[in-house]
Amino acid sequence: MWSKTTEYAVRALIYVAISNDNSHRPGFREVAEAIGAPVQFTAKILQTMARRKLLMSIRGKGGGFFFARDAEELKLSRVIDTFQGEDFFEGCLLGLGKCDPDNPCPLHDDFTRIRADLVRMAEIETIQRLARKIQAGNGTLKRL
Repeated sequence: MWSKTTEYAVRALIYVAISNDNSHRPGFREVAEAIGAPVQFTAKILQTMARRKLLMSIRGKGGGFFFARDAEELKLSRVIDTFQGEDFFEGCLLGLGKCDPDNPCPLHDDFTRIRADLVRMAEIETIQRLARKIQAGNGTLKRL
């Protein structure tokens, strides 16, 4: 449902959050290896997130990616908005240009309920909470 870019961005942010909790600032190559993503693609994603202030970066020795200590927890919805666009949750599941209650696609009613749940989850879940779940053994970033 998400683009590959969004998938990698979420996984990268979770990895950075876990690394930061261990007093470590990973570089883009380390992040790419840890999340199983292409190195240059990961570098571009991390640069975009740093430009948009989703996380911070420092170049050179001792540098890497990190969350500011005083930063609020990063909502999943902000990451999705960054890479999918703010209207991601508004589109038709079948990609029809005009799909609404007056002109519904065959999935409109079912997807309206699912969409509401997805929006709620994206507004509640944070990258830091997802990282804590992994640290507690209640999830993984590794492919099986």
